[in-house]
Amino acid sequence: MTEAMNELVELLNVFAVLSLMAVGGGTAVIPQMEHETVAVHHWVSSTQFASIYSLGQLAPGPNMSMVGIIGYHAAGAAGFFLVLFAFYFPACMLTYVVSHIWDSYRDNPWRDAVQRGLAPITIGLMLAGVYAVGKTASFNLDRPLWFNGVTLGFGLAIVVLLFWKRINPAILILACGAIGWYVLR
Repeated sequence: MTEAMNELVELLNVFAVLSLMAVGGGTAVIPQMEHETVAVHHWVSSTQFASIYSLGQLAPGPNMSMVGIIGYHAAGAAGFFLVLFAFYFPACMLTYVVSHIWDSYRDNPWRDAVQRGLAPITIGLMLAGVYAVGKTASFNLDRPLWFNGVTLGFGLAIVVLLFWKRINPAILILACGAIGWYVLR
């Protein structure tokens, strides 16, 4: 097999597994996705990953369509389409099959227990994703300490604003991007 074909197979394997691990949404697998794409396969840098994730949150449509950009970085247009397929198709098929089984047990008492048990797991996985992206976006040893302090301040300010007021996160991303461009250039 050629090197390009091996890369496509690796992309397919990584993103198909991530798809099946995405309990509660794609945000739950962000730490593992970052590890695989940055540390293991070196498809993108940690800074690129944080930027791609931020753009995915800002862009219209499903926020996890950002995986296509990672595929594009790794293997061009073929990687883009293959990664989108690998990330969405397995989860869609699993959801389809499980939903039919789940509906057949709608009157069973264990069904509610399973749902209540999965809720904290899902929240924990999502918080791990927020931590992984926040750490990557706020701390970079290649930058001066004051720069990391400013980016950490942005992150903490966003957390406070989101808990205090109901604000569209896209507006906050754009505002921090504009302020960051002005302050950190």
